[in-house]
Amino acid sequence: MRAEDIAAYLQNNPQFFETHADMLAEISLPHPHGGRTISLSERQMLTLRTNNKGLEKRLREMVEYGKENDALQDKVHRFTLTLFGARDLIGLQESITRNLREIFSVPHVALHVWKGMPPSAEVLAFADQQKPVCAHRAVHGTAGWFGESAPHLKSFAYLPLREGGGEAVGRPDAPPLHGLREGGQSAGLLILASEDANRFYPEMGTQFLQRIAEIVSAALQPRL
Repeated sequence: MRAEDIAAYLQNNPQFFETHADMLAEISLPHPHGGRTISLSERQMLTLRTNNKGLEKRLREMVEYGKENDALQDKVHRFTLTLFGARDLIGLQESITRNLREIFSVPHVALHVWKGMPPSAEVLAFADQQKPVCAHRAVHGTAGWFGESAPHLKSFAYLPLREGGGEAVGRPDAPPLHGLREGGQSAGLLILASEDANRFYPEMGTQFLQRIAEIVSAALQPRL
């Protein structure tokens, strides 16, 4: 008989060990770490302990993830509050870049809004079509936005800023902002960068980056 057949039989006939209870005391199994044999009940206890350790590890990971998530939520909240004090567009732009560096410890931040500073056709098309995206290389000449630091940067997060702020993005009834081309979707582009290649990477989640993009878009909206 195959081992699979025996296992299937025991699963389908749980009364087997009721009628052969003495076998439970006689069965000996190899210890999972070698060296001796143990009874079936001992082996079951070891299996349960191993399973419990796995569950405890997953629980610790979930708790740590929750703590990290709470800390990030708090930073997003603090960042949002800092934008209310800006009096004009220049002051708002300075507040955005400064507080991204200070609150989120992002070493390099570049912010361009299209009002009075139209981008290249490639950058404009990129910002119109993308949601937040991370990369290990700068795209469409945007490395030059970081001046002398550009050669040292190894990771980038691109946050397109949308017309109409956050939830208005993509709405057919959302009016174009002053100074933007007819039918345009983007109002600007926010780029976070780092010398650390692991700070932003293509596979990372962008949920919080999207929230930051929406917050910045909404803050800029009345001043564009």
